[in-house]
Amino acid sequence: MPFSIGIVGAGQFAGQFAKLFHLHPGVADIHATDLLPQRAEQLVADLGLAGTVPSFEELLATDVDAVALFTQRWTHGPLAVRALRAGKHVYSAVPMAVSQEEIAAIIEAVEETGLTYMMGETSQYNPATVYARERIADHGFGRLFYAEGDYVHDMDLGFYEAYQYSGGENWKATASYPPLLYPTHSIGGVLGAWQTYATSVSAVGVTDERGDGVFDREVSQFGNDFSNATALFEVAGGGSFRTNEFRRVGYPSHIRESRFRFFGTEGSFEQLATVSLWQDKKGVLDVSEHVQAVPTLSADDPSLAHVAPELRDAFVSGTAPVHDRSRLPREFAHAPNGHEGSHHFLVDDFVTAVNKDTLPPVNAWTAARYTLPGVVAHDSARRDGERLAIPDFGDPPS
Repeated sequence: MPFSIGIVGAGQFAGQFAKLFHLHPGVADIHATDLLPQRAEQLVADLGLAGTVPSFEELLATDVDAVALFTQRWTHGPLAVRALRAGKHVYSAVPMAVSQEEIAAIIEAVEETGLTYMMGETSQYNPATVYARERIADHGFGRLFYAEGDYVHDMDLGFYEAYQYSGGENWKATASYPPLLYPTHSIGGVLGAWQTYATSVSAVGVTDERGDGVFDREVSQFGNDFSNATALFEVAGGGSFRTNEFRRVGYPSHIRESRFRFFGTEGSFEQLATVSLWQDKKGVLDVSEHVQAVPTLSADDPSLAHVAPELRDAFVSGTAPVHDRSRLPREFAHAPNGHEGSHHFLVDDFVTAVNKDTLPPVNAWTAARYTLPGVVAHDSARRDGERLAIPDFGDPPS
């Protein structure tokens, strides 16, 4: 039976998902709220949604069945708990939360309420992750023992404009958000294929030198001056993976901002900006076209006028040949997609989980495994790379 949903935060990212929720046959009425009421009003008018609600608190007091959180990234944890405790299913943009305590509170609320929680990690359906997941399933890697995940996006390529849009006059204080507290694209891309979890980490942060007030510890509301960071994780069952979170980097992130590598005893997969290769002891197979999402919307589409040109590629990508679209509703056939084809699958995951009372792939326990390692890694970087243990909340109850 279709359920109603409230969109919380009506910014650039929210609009793309609101379109898909609106198209999905498993969703009924959609309302929106934002701290800037005019943004919610515009979203409702553009898409023909049910209406606006003045505040998050008032939304929780309505009879909507679920909320979708598209607020500032450090606010998701407390908002998710409040929504769950108010009897609402929760779809949350990344990251899940910014501390172990916030993560634990979400898991506790899910356990006690029995409601659906899902984190919308785009790398779960990154074509490289999907491809590696298939290769792991058919034992192509042999024993997987090492992987790498990079989220490399220079601030100059659209992030200044994005933070100005979301942060207002005080945008520099929030643009200094610690890279390792936004780890789920790199970690989720690795663990979304490799069914394990991180047990310890040693990380190194690079202090920014631009001197423009961004990543300035005196300006930052997070006390952060790291613009780049690298973390090496140990995993359960043996092996390791490394992630890079770079915000000052000479790299074309508009072509591919997330990229991955996996190494096993029988095969390996490596990805650069424009090339993806499967390799084994016999030779090399170019699989670039198989994992390349094909755009389905022009970057000049009027709906993207408020998005910096350097960021628009993330909102126009269709799916790749490696994606299995057979499970998706037919209403999505010509709908806008984004982040290398992931948006359609994420919306369908959440709607299906709520309507069928099943666990979504990136449920609260999986989301914790994608998020908490970065929280601990940031602590390690602040402690000069000290190796720290990463707590684990276990598997979801069967």
